[in-house]
Amino acid sequence: MAAKKKAVRKTAKKAVKKAAKKATPKTVKKVAVKAAAAGALLGKSAPNFTMPTDNGGSISLKDLRGKNVVLYFYPKDDTPGCTVEACAFRDGLPKFNTAKAVVIGVSKDSVASHQKFKTKYKLNFPLASDDSGVCEAYGVWKEKNMYGRKYMGIERSTFIIDAEGVVKAEWRKVSVPGHADEVTKTLQML
Repeated sequence: MAAKKKAVRKTAKKAVKKAAKKATPKTVKKVAVKAAAAGALLGKSAPNFTMPTDNGGSISLKDLRGKNVVLYFYPKDDTPGCTVEACAFRDGLPKFNTAKAVVIGVSKDSVASHQKFKTKYKLNFPLASDDSGVCEAYGVWKEKNMYGRKYMGIERSTFIIDAEGVVKAEWRKVSVPGHADEVTKTLQML
C-alpha cells in the first residue's frame, strides 16, 4: 500500500511540474488541487489559512506553530453525520489536549451557523468558516452526487499538522464511527 501511495504522489508531482511549464495561473491551480486530492499534502507544508471562527474571532495556522493541529473538514452544521463527528471530537478533546493538539472544525457554513451548532452541542473547540478557499487548498472541495443531482461540496476529511506546519497524516472520505479515536491514536504515535 505504501508503494501505491508513493506512486500516486510521484504522478501528482509530475502533473504539477508539467502544468507549471505551460504556466497559466488557472491550469496550475487546477492541477495543484487535483494533486492535493491525490495525497500530495502528506509530508509537505500545510497550506496556510486564516479563517473567521464561531466566537467572532479568527484562527490562523501560523499562529498555531508549536502545536499539533487536527484540522477536520465537514459538510454542514447540525446534520446527522457532522453532529456525530463533532461530538466525538468534543468527547475526545482531553486526549487531544494530552497530545498537545488543537482541534479545528471547518465548513463553509456561516459564523452564525457555527455558533448555533457549537452552543447546541456544547462543542469545546473552534469551528472555522471557510470563506477564502481553504477547502480548495486542502483538496476537499469536490463534485458530489446525490439522487442524480451533481453539486460541489466538502468531502469529509481530516489532517494532522505537526508543530512545524507539516502534514503528518490525512484521512479522506472519512467514515465517522471511530474516526476521532483513530486520529487520537495516530497523534500518539507521532
